[in-house]
Amino acid sequence: MEPYKNWSREELIARLQQLDPHHDRPRPPHQHPLRKPKPLDFGAYARRKIALKFTYNGIHFGGMEIQRDPVLPTVEGVLFDALVHTKLIDRDGGFDGCGWQRCGRTDKGVSAAGQVVSLWVRSGSGMKTPAADVSEAPEVSQPAQAVTSEAREPSTSEDGPGLEGDFGLLDDFDEPPTNASLPTNPPPKESEEDPTTYIYKLNHVLPPTIRILACSTVADDFSARHSCRWRHYKYFFSPQGLDLAAMSDAASRLVGEHDFRNLCKIDPCKQITVFTRRILHASIDPVDPAHPAGMHVFNLRGNAFLYNMVRHIMAVLFLVGTGLEQPSVMSALLNADPARPLPPFRPGEPAPPVVTSKPEFIIADPLPLVLWDCGYDDGALDWRVEHPKPSPGRGEAWKSPVPGMTCAYERAVIGATLEEHFLKAAEAHYERPKPYFPIGAPGVEPLGPGGMMALPLGGGMTKRAAAYTPLLERKRGLPAEQMNERYRLGRGAKKLERRAAANAGADDDADE
Repeated sequence: MEPYKNWSREELIARLQQLDPHHDRPRPPHQHPLRKPKPLDFGAYARRKIALKFTYNGIHFGGMEIQRDPVLPTVEGVLFDALVHTKLIDRDGGFDGCGWQRCGRTDKGVSAAGQVVSLWVRSGSGMKTPAADVSEAPEVSQPAQAVTSEAREPSTSEDGPGLEGDFGLLDDFDEPPTNASLPTNPPPKESEEDPTTYIYKLNHVLPPTIRILACSTVADDFSARHSCRWRHYKYFFSPQGLDLAAMSDAASRLVGEHDFRNLCKIDPCKQITVFTRRILHASIDPVDPAHPAGMHVFNLRGNAFLYNMVRHIMAVLFLVGTGLEQPSVMSALLNADPARPLPPFRPGEPAPPVVTSKPEFIIADPLPLVLWDCGYDDGALDWRVEHPKPSPGRGEAWKSPVPGMTCAYERAVIGATLEEHFLKAAEAHYERPKPYFPIGAPGVEPLGPGGMMALPLGGGMTKRAAAYTPLLERKRGLPAEQMNERYRLGRGAKKLERRAAANAGADDDADE
């Protein structure tokens, strides 16, 4: 103690602070034990059935339908995750638990401007069922891509999944509703809550390539798939090198009820035996009537479609437009039933030959294809949108998807303008190839000996060929009946047995 005898009070305090190892350490904040968020008890809430109308750019997705091991995210998977994140549906219940139904299934690269899904969602009004009637189940954190069931097994053909599919099995309209669309015990609903609040919630968490446009409450027995009366598709293309009049002639032959087995991809695992579909409208039109030389669109509207049907038709229209095929080839491809041969399409034209199986040809590219609209009975839907509301200090909180979509459109136009100027820069050094399509058109010179043709496939894609073989002279695939039989007796036997066992005691109307 002798050394500190003459120290002042301040010196002693400084010395103690120097020797205290904990002096400079900040005091830890008062910590409360972290509480795990209480799982949301979906069973305690009332539910309501709604329909969502939305758009998506298919180039960013591996298709509409959920897949087990997707290379790219699927539209259904991303939308399902958004619905789970906003606590509108329970992940544990999966697609069957919410009665999920889609209007159309689009493949990789195919877009939609008016896709529709229907499902049951949790109501936000606070109405609850008695607590004794429900049980709590923790929410499982797992990717939506893994939420599948036997009823929602992704479809594959014998060739496996690929880029050639478009609106896969849109003939689903011909079947009665599935059990998933009609819950055994429909939950109580209420009509006071505004369903448009779902639009902003979902768009807030969805990527900009998927936008919810409108929402509607629907009846308990409504199905986006089975209640649909018609679907309208658009396929955009450049008219350069194409005879639009000939394409219009060929397209007009599609209207009515026809057998489309030669204009679709037959998937034996589906065991489809009826290929007759009704087309309500088919036409070739300018996108902007004020600029008839600009982009054109193939408009096709029908009540039901087959796998790849739209792109098969468009591939034939391109061949007709080049002059390599006559419009009458469309009538021949539709004349597939020897028991009911088609008559001549118009007076003075010979009766088309019977074509019982599809000739081999490459179908059109998926990029320009879009599901434009889906039609339902009057009164089945009441599409509503969320309007801007005042926000203190921020003026109006504009929740419309239009500003963001306008920005994406402007950037796409800028990209197209840049590509146009890159082409102009190249033409300062290189000569643009002379057109050789459509064959026989004024000012069009025939391709010289040894030349290679670039057959249009849409979306800027072509197939190079030194010679052309007419469609009706090409090698043909097996008839649909033989393809189905080979699958039943071969690799598909076990799968068909499992499907039959799963559907035992129930109507065979489930979507695979």
